[in-house]
Amino acid sequence: MEEEKKDTNIQLEKSPPKNLWQPALAVFAEVSGWIVAPIIIALYVGKYLDEQQGTGNLYFLSLTGLAFIISCVGISFIGARYIKQVEESNKSKKQNNGSGNKF
Repeated sequence: MEEEKKDTNIQLEKSPPKNLWQPALAVFAEVSGWIVAPIIIALYVGKYLDEQQGTGNLYFLSLTGLAFIISCVGISFIGARYIKQVEESNKSKKQNNGSGNKF
């Protein structure tokens, strides 16, 4: 009976934590939002302004370019924030484990 408990404890310690996909899905959703929202808004507003002003595709292309720049800036902020979180997590794990790598 004790051997079975020891075996299950060893298996529990070695098994990876569940739900590793949740942080990745959160990052994916945030990045997708920063891509989709500005582009969709720019496309509709640009088309509307071009029809109202009779300027061809001037507003459409200008606002689409601006939306691309906004998306790039937003994605870089998200990336920087998550890199900082990962570095802090790694730093805290090293402090909890003692001297760091045991390889």
